[in-house]
Amino acid sequence: MSNTLQNLPVTPASRRTFLKAAGVLGAATAFTATLAACGSSSDTGTGTKNTGEVNKDLSIEAGISYSLSTGFDPMSSSGATPLAANLHIFEGLVELHPATREPYNALAAEDPKMVDDKTYQVTIRDGATFHDGTPVTTEDVAYSFERVLDPANQALFAQFIFFIDSVKALDDKTVEFKLNTAFNGFGPRISVVKVVPKALASKDQKAFDANPVGTGPYKFVSAAKDDKIVFARFDEYNGSMPALAKGMTWFLLADASARVTAMQSGRVQAIEDVPYLDVDALKNKVDVESVQSFGLLFLMFNLSKAPFDKKEVRQALHYAMDKDAIIKTALLGNATAATSYFQEGSPNYQKASTVYGYDADKAKSLLESAGVKNLKLTLTSTDTAWVKDVIPLIKKNWDAIGVDTTLQPLASAAVYAPDKVGGLNYDVVAAPGDPSVFGNDADILLSWFFRGDTWAKNRFAWSDTAEYKEVQGKLNEALAAPEEDAKKLYSEIINIIAEEAPLYPIFHRKLPTAWDSKKLVDFQPLPTTGISFLGVGRTS
Repeated sequence: MSNTLQNLPVTPASRRTFLKAAGVLGAATAFTATLAACGSSSDTGTGTKNTGEVNKDLSIEAGISYSLSTGFDPMSSSGATPLAANLHIFEGLVELHPATREPYNALAAEDPKMVDDKTYQVTIRDGATFHDGTPVTTEDVAYSFERVLDPANQALFAQFIFFIDSVKALDDKTVEFKLNTAFNGFGPRISVVKVVPKALASKDQKAFDANPVGTGPYKFVSAAKDDKIVFARFDEYNGSMPALAKGMTWFLLADASARVTAMQSGRVQAIEDVPYLDVDALKNKVDVESVQSFGLLFLMFNLSKAPFDKKEVRQALHYAMDKDAIIKTALLGNATAATSYFQEGSPNYQKASTVYGYDADKAKSLLESAGVKNLKLTLTSTDTAWVKDVIPLIKKNWDAIGVDTTLQPLASAAVYAPDKVGGLNYDVVAAPGDPSVFGNDADILLSWFFRGDTWAKNRFAWSDTAEYKEVQGKLNEALAAPEEDAKKLYSEIINIIAEEAPLYPIFHRKLPTAWDSKKLVDFQPLPTTGISFLGVGRTS
């Protein structure tokens, strides 16, 4: 069985249409705001590779930074913690490796077969079973996609498989997909849909949400919202990522000091979201590494409100920020100033034609050319701890060029509420986001913010502009374009977004992860929010 997609591009082209079921993105509002990126360059501690023999009778314990905000049904789950848990409980036909983001065949026995540009067939692996012992059927696979596509379910992931028109079981081993438009990235993209048992999921969705049953290497045992999630090894798993531990317990430790203490005491073997101030202390005992991510802190402007409808004003506020100083002071270097919509090092990265280096004089000149004097604004932000460390420094920079800045940190839900961003009742927003948890291709990452009504129309009021329409046309054209043509189109889109800056990154964040390499084998920190123990075992 092939475990990598040999014949399909890792980075698919863009999409022509947005979402059949309008309004789905709204369900992800709170989640979007909490998708703060992961890691940075390589900032390791001991760096010792564990070459010991894995003891499969041992369990893995981990410290997780978010409580449970949703259930586990992969059709509706939108919280960072259940999404990470579901990587171990469920499988798609194709999966993206959590650390490398490379696609591999999971429930698929081999690479998806392209019959023609609008027809694909996928064969499921022999002997695959659900955690309750029932065999996986092609009817289960077809149902798993159909329930996501059904507008009545308002599934978060429907937006990502917009190109699928229908799915049917051809026989006991083969599923056929009919597309409504050609899509070069079919293989990697279908990883967003996890296969569920039709009999259980269709009988009682709420019960299934609370007690998920999948085909992954670990079975769900129990969960408590602010306490822990417990997993057990699924011994009948026959895929390419078998569990190497007897089970796992994920302690839900939202308090940063509690996570650090758990790591230092040996209660857990790994934690995510290491506080920047604790990195050096932890590096004396365990490994700490930061992996550069797409995850960004962005500025979003209310273009329905003067003077933020003028691009010169938006550009001025970007030029006025000393991003390198902000990153050094507030994040202790754990971010990279944006030189593109995509982060440096990404396969999608192309440097933008407009790069907002620190230039206070240019910022003042742009405000003057826009006819703006004595600008007063409120900078609304999420109240995430690291964001609250950043925004006073932004205020300091803006005040220095004569902008009277008032800070308004709010809970994420309040930022996007109908009386604030949802009702276009704000000036400027600084908030985190990371759609790369859903996929690593240019289409997902661009379309999350710049296609459809949720962001471009309802949140920053850009959808009536000529530039927005130009971006849509280029996204449409890139959908099935050859790789080099698509790359050129994406470069043009990046340049438009950078110059117009209705929503644009300040920096791409780095988030340190800590683990004990003396106890864990083959653990890797992730370039997205979350933690993974696929292919990871314990020696002691």
